[in-house]
Amino acid sequence: MKQIARLALLALCAQLAACSVLESERINYKSAGKAPSLEVPPDLTQLSRDTRFVVPGGAVTASGYQLGQAAPNMPVAATAVGDVRIERAGNQRWLVVNRPADQLWGPVREFWQESGFLLSTDQANLGIMETDWAENRAKLPQDMIRGFLGKVFDSAYSTAERDRFRTRLERGSNGTEIYISHRGMIEVYDSAQKDKTVWQPRPADPELETEMLRRLMVKLGVSEQQSQTLVAAGTGQAVARVDKVDNTPVVRLDEGFDRAWRRVGLTLDRTGFTVEDRDRSKGLYFVRYVAPNPDRKEPGFFGRLFTRSANAAPPLKYQIAVRSEGNATTVSVLDAQGAAEASANAQRIVQVIADDLK
Repeated sequence: MKQIARLALLALCAQLAACSVLESERINYKSAGKAPSLEVPPDLTQLSRDTRFVVPGGAVTASGYQLGQAAPNMPVAATAVGDVRIERAGNQRWLVVNRPADQLWGPVREFWQESGFLLSTDQANLGIMETDWAENRAKLPQDMIRGFLGKVFDSAYSTAERDRFRTRLERGSNGTEIYISHRGMIEVYDSAQKDKTVWQPRPADPELETEMLRRLMVKLGVSEQQSQTLVAAGTGQAVARVDKVDNTPVVRLDEGFDRAWRRVGLTLDRTGFTVEDRDRSKGLYFVRYVAPNPDRKEPGFFGRLFTRSANAAPPLKYQIAVRSEGNATTVSVLDAQGAAEASANAQRIVQVIADDLK
């Protein structure tokens, strides 16, 4: 009986220790590494299936990386430590660092590698960096059996979720702006028999983006306590609403161009548009978009290795126009030639942008 009681006590201690680890390390990524990279459905990436190392959020040309016209400074919920500050609008946050972009590229790359990620895109000339798909190992059950088997067969346990992060650096009038956007996938059963699984997108996680920004601040010299204080500061409320102008759907924002331009760019990154180019001086993002097809189902992880869809809808090209007058901004959809769009796709795009900007 004493032996049984001792074993029970040890099991209880192990479970309590596991809980404490889960609380203190809720993020513990491990990249998929040499395993086949997850392919994302075309309606999420708008890219062909052979372009594994192309940014899902879209490649940006060098011209778009250069700062366009200077915009008037608008009040933003912000605070700073040294040369690092965080700005917030709604559920979006970004860093502004008073250092040249070329001095930040190395530390940002090291940050992602130290966080357990491999980089699938690393293009300093474009200011774009993206991680490979990775698994948050902190979400695994931390029981005695898992602890024992995990030491022997680490791959025996796996979550049904994968994450990747896209980092974009832009030169601004007050330093370098750093944006981090999250993309997530989840594996679900495709039938009642549970004999087949498919990977499908899951919503972007603003809290996860914020935590990664906070950790990056620490990498850039801000203390843990200071980073937590900066992230919690300010409410940054901003309202986005859908409206119509001359029967054309638009998003209305009660803020000036500078902040609206930043937020729309982060929204396009987060919601999976392919940004081919951008012209800040004209307030234009050039994007590719594939309308979602609810009848199309994606194959399971291993099914992707042997099959390839030949009937994927080709992407359509649009321009996302950001126009401001004072502290009021409208965001609209134009066709490839720059004419106003009022199609069903345009209405869908406007709604997606508005939902993320809220």
